[in-house]
Amino acid sequence: MEIQNLMSDIRKNAIKRMDKRSPADLAVTWTSEDLLYSGKGNAVFIIIPTPGCAHALSESGGCTMCSYIADSPLEKVSSNEIIEIFKNLIERHEIKPKTAVKIFVSGSFLNEDELPKEARDEILKILNNEKNVEEVIIESRPEYITEEVIHECCSLLQDKIFEVSIGLESSSDYIKKYRINKDFLNEDFERAINIIKKMKNEYNVTSKAYLFVKPILTSEKEAIEDAVTSAEYTEKVGVDRISFCPATIHKGTLMELLWRRGSYQPPWIWSVLEIIKRVRSSVKIPVIMDTSGFGTRRGPFNCKKCNKKFKNLIIESNLNQTIPEEFECECKSRWVANVEFSDITRSACNITNK
Repeated sequence: MEIQNLMSDIRKNAIKRMDKRSPADLAVTWTSEDLLYSGKGNAVFIIIPTPGCAHALSESGGCTMCSYIADSPLEKVSSNEIIEIFKNLIERHEIKPKTAVKIFVSGSFLNEDELPKEARDEILKILNNEKNVEEVIIESRPEYITEEVIHECCSLLQDKIFEVSIGLESSSDYIKKYRINKDFLNEDFERAINIIKKMKNEYNVTSKAYLFVKPILTSEKEAIEDAVTSAEYTEKVGVDRISFCPATIHKGTLMELLWRRGSYQPPWIWSVLEIIKRVRSSVKIPVIMDTSGFGTRRGPFNCKKCNKKFKNLIIESNLNQTIPEEFECECKSRWVANVEFSDITRSACNITNK
């Protein structure tokens, strides 16, 4: 398939340009206020260096918008080194009551070729001993989600919530295949969610879907409709939470290539607000809208007059699960026109790496 050949070439070229860094240098952690199942609380974010996403390193080249592999050392990292790095990261924080720990490995937490079982088990044991940690949130592609691995993880966490997040991105198999290069279908996603639902009888396990707002080759209007439809689909399938990820331009991706050619722009923040309004009205499960990159050259953008205010309103709406208060700005008329005529004026994109 052409998109896979193109992604493979782009990925190989991006990897060649990467500066080699040690696992310790790639490890990152930070905190923020967040919404837990029990209400407002705190989140500790931890990025653990692993060899890199298996999908991105495969011949398929990975997803068209993702460059998280740049946060990987691209070589095996021993269990002992991973455990020591994790301990150093978690010890930097005072774990307050009502805390969620979100662990990212720039790939799949449940893929033992990326994160060895010995390291995974020790990390979960450490978190189980943190009395103020209520939730442990990880991410995995669906093919690594099995009854056996969920049983192993939940047994180590006892009564804490273990949330398995899956980057579904879109409920459209066409979009996943031809615009994102996700390399799995709805049936694979549903199989994984059904396993998690089945394991709820025994463990405190939940699921979350990451949904991507505005893949490449997608108009502003279509991006809004796909986001709303995808949210409604995930609730119907039985997902417990939704996290929207509006597009930002990552280096070394097909999305960046099209953006530099003038054939792609991230979504308007007005579009993000429209998605929030419609989804909060039609979906009953918790919905979070990520605001990373808002108001920047490579991220969602309205105008300099309203970018920051809308970003703050969306952050507040995430915590309260409310619809952000809207105010008028002169840039809205341009967004309205963009949505109304976007299917007509959509840029013609020649997807070749020339």
